[in-house]
Amino acid sequence: MGITSSLYTGISGLNVNSQATSVVSNNLANSSTIGFKGSTTVFEDLFYSSITTGSGGDQVGNGAGVATVNTDYTQGSYEDSSISTNVALNGDGYFIVVDPDTNTTYYTRAGNFDFDKDGYLVDTYGNQVQGWEVENGTASGALTTIQLDQSQSPPKATSEVSVTLNLNSQSTDEAQTTNPYTSLFELYDGTENPPLDDSQYSYSTTLTIYDENGSAHDLTFYMDPVDVDADGNIVWEYVAATDASDDMRTGSGGNDLNTTSGAGLAMTGTLTFNSEGQMVSMTSFTLASNAAAADVKDTSSWELADFSDSGLPEVNLNFTGSAEGQDVAISFGMSSDNNTWDTSGGIDSLDDITSTISYSNLPKFSDYTLENSATTSYSDSSSATYTVSQDGYATGSLESVTVDENGIIIGNYSNSQSIELYQLALADFTNQGGLTAEGSNLFRATTDSGEAIIGTAGSAGFGSVVSNALEASNVDLASQMTELIIIQSSYQANSKVVTTTDELIQTAIGLKR
Repeated sequence: MGITSSLYTGISGLNVNSQATSVVSNNLANSSTIGFKGSTTVFEDLFYSSITTGSGGDQVGNGAGVATVNTDYTQGSYEDSSISTNVALNGDGYFIVVDPDTNTTYYTRAGNFDFDKDGYLVDTYGNQVQGWEVENGTASGALTTIQLDQSQSPPKATSEVSVTLNLNSQSTDEAQTTNPYTSLFELYDGTENPPLDDSQYSYSTTLTIYDENGSAHDLTFYMDPVDVDADGNIVWEYVAATDASDDMRTGSGGNDLNTTSGAGLAMTGTLTFNSEGQMVSMTSFTLASNAAAADVKDTSSWELADFSDSGLPEVNLNFTGSAEGQDVAISFGMSSDNNTWDTSGGIDSLDDITSTISYSNLPKFSDYTLENSATTSYSDSSSATYTVSQDGYATGSLESVTVDENGIIIGNYSNSQSIELYQLALADFTNQGGLTAEGSNLFRATTDSGEAIIGTAGSAGFGSVVSNALEASNVDLASQMTELIIIQSSYQANSKVVTTTDELIQTAIGLKR
């Protein structure tokens, strides 16, 4: 070995430290880059030359080289974001994006996604995020590009109505006919507007229901007391009616019902309360399906209502002219346990109810369950509506989206419905160190990394998704600045080797003079 080899050894030290400086400078430059993963330069010693010494053979090194540049894949901290589609991963995995121009698949930890003008969920470079469509609550089908069009939430026809009232037990009987149990039914006239004058009932309440086409309709309950016995038990009669003009039911002869006096009349019956104001029984009658238009107000055409699967009396309404109409269950807070009527009092239809019968002979549920929020009849407060609810809704337009911890993209619609639309796909690798950085916060799979393992957040070792957040760079500024100082010192030391070797060479050359 000659002195010249020392020169090259020093140069190798300058070279590796300059490359290390490039790595550190890149880390520092990207210390604020979303999803960036810092790198570390690993040096190695180069080949050795054999020399002869007094003790035998020995070796002298010939400098240093860069063995590898390792990427630090540890998770960065979170940064809050006001954009719901900005997402971060808590744990293992990468989001999958595809370049629409080249169809190249990339992987990224930078979840700064948003929807473009065509409804595609994309990163800041236009790469399209991948996932699965969600149908019936389950992600299924092939991996696909996530795209939201101007979607709508389809309407749902009302199938159940719930009303909680307090009916003032001191109210006056306003509906006066020969049969107090059916007075509201007899006075109702669908050809008039309103069908019942406000002097003909004690209390009413109205709520909105929806047909299968998403159109809204009013359903009104008219309530009036019948009688109070010596023990303080009180009976109220009621009718439930829609707007007469909305009634698209037809009689057995095919004639429209909306021009008859029974237009809009949906259900009639009674509610019985004990002396404590608690409901203990109820009846519900609906128009027989085979009734002719001329028989709409004939009491013999009104039969005990059928029960829904949840034990509530239900009525068939028709607002669209459909062949089957829609069944609507009505609840005052009492439901049947076995979906059967107790008709031991001999009453099967409205025609069987006379003015002389006792309320105890009215039909009742064989067994029933009374909700805590059931309708009451107290005297210490006026008649009032406490809650009304129904399960239908109109068509809704998409207003916003949210992303849950499982990566499910949920659409929030103007009709207060939330629908699961897509689920983000995640990828992981057997050797993530084998990934190739492509810039733009993207990685590409290689033979060293192995094929991507595709899955969903929260399953099979994948991390969970954090919405309204972004993963920050994992670069530690303090450690990088310290590393830079060490590299600078090493570089300076190697430069001294070069200058010292140069001086030695110049001395050797000067020996000839």
